[in-house]
Amino acid sequence: MEQELSVALYQHLLGLQDSRSSPEPPGAARELQLLCCDIDPELIRRAQQSSPFPASISFASLDFMDSGAREPFLSSYLERFGRSSFDIGFCMSVTMWIHLNHGDGGLLEFLALLASLCTFLLVEPQPWRCYRAAARRLRRLGRDDFEHFRSLRINGDMAESVTRILTQQCAMELVRSFGSTGWDRSLLLFKSASARPQGSG
Repeated sequence: MEQELSVALYQHLLGLQDSRSSPEPPGAARELQLLCCDIDPELIRRAQQSSPFPASISFASLDFMDSGAREPFLSSYLERFGRSSFDIGFCMSVTMWIHLNHGDGGLLEFLALLASLCTFLLVEPQPWRCYRAAARRLRRLGRDDFEHFRSLRINGDMAESVTRILTQQCAMELVRSFGSTGWDRSLLLFKSASARPQGSG
């Protein structure tokens, strides 16, 4: 998740108007912690350097499909706050890249992982036309096609596919579809069907 979106999300959740209001707002800000991950270490480095809320927004370079790196990192992060899961996860324009690079099995694994980690989950799946555009860009560059592109059986209406996977295989419920973003992508909010408040017995 890019730095600007992460900061804007943090400000929105706290009702802040701009990052110049205070370097670390008091009160509720101490209770709100954001963990923002990207596979690109350079993006993470720049985000860390320019974050106006370094005590509340953590940026980490992480390949979510590498369980050897993911599991100890996320466990350690959650343990710092006495938690075993996140209240909400945001998956913005990520599903296509997981799908293209790890195939149908990778997409299923990724969505199941997010469902297991989050009480609520907001997903912005890239539509199938974005897959075709990404494949065309590779061909124009003279590079080999994505390894899994031509063998993907999960295709077509990706918002519908992601919804079906999360609701039928990952024990989540669709709370709301927010329509389309400026890039004509669906925003889908899900909730764990077995959600219980943190700390409940």
